Amino acid sequence: MCLLLGVCALLATGCGAAKKADAAPVAPKPACPDPAAWQKLANRIHAGVYCPGWLPDPLTGRLGAADNNIASVSKDRSYLESWVWQETGGGAAGGELHVNLRAYPGVTKIPTCRTGGSDSQNVPCFAQPNGTLTANGIKTTLYTVNQDADAWHYLLLWKKHGNLYTLSEHVAPPLTGQKVRQYLKRELASLVLVEPSH
Repeated sequence: MCLLLGVCALLATGCGAAKKADAAPVAPKPACPDPAAWQKLANRIHAGVYCPGWLPDPLTGRLGAADNNIASVSKDRSYLESWVWQETGGGAAGGELHVNLRAYPGVTKIPTCRTGGSDSQNVPCFAQPNGTLTANGIKTTLYTVNQDADAWHYLLLWKKHGNLYTLSEHVAPPLTGQKVRQYLKRELASLVLVEPSH
């Protein structure tokens, strides 16, 4: 009887150890690739900014890098940071990756854009909500019809501390709409909030 109990105890211990060994590792905390530059931006606009810890290769998420094709701050403190990669070669090698991050400090309403052309009119910059996407403690609404630099992009929109934020990615080869959704979720999960230091 004692021998049987000992074997059972040994098996129970072994199973417990196996369960601990099989436990999923804790995901590393997202890291900003360029914290000093993002801190400078947060200080400049007097509001929190979201630094991308991950963007699809070869995009870097660094401010002032060769792929950071737009770095714009307006008088109202809103900003647009954009990264782009283009391959114009023929065949499967051609394509584009384009990601935008925006913030509108002190604004929670979707801004208005002009459609352009001879019949230009005012329209919401972000339209046709298509569900929600949550990661990194941020719940967003997905918009599929957008204007200006976000045209032909899927866009995630959320609000924090009275500010409006967006993250968008171009739906273009080599990416399908489904792949862009996957990338947006991974990008959202990687965001690092950088608060102003003064």
